[in-house]
Amino acid sequence: MELMARDWTDERLEERFDRVDRQFERLDADIRDLRAEVRDVRSEMNSRFDSMDARFDAINARFDATHRLMIQVGGGMIATFLVGFLGLIATQL
Repeated sequence: MELMARDWTDERLEERFDRVDRQFERLDADIRDLRAEVRDVRSEMNSRFDSMDARFDAINARFDATHRLMIQVGGGMIATFLVGFLGLIATQL
């Protein structure tokens, strides 16, 4: 218990405050560095997303073309079956 009963002199308080100030200055510098890194990562991600948007647009165009082709082929098959069935019916009458 006697260790805890040390007197806090003005000099000790000043030393403690100076140490706390140095730690806060270091913490502020670390936070500034972290913010700069986050800013760099954000700008890099934005540039990557811009190029990814162009790729997604190209993929969407390919899907649209495939969809259009599937509808054309399906429509052609239905028309062919209808003509075949009508021809079969016409020959049986």
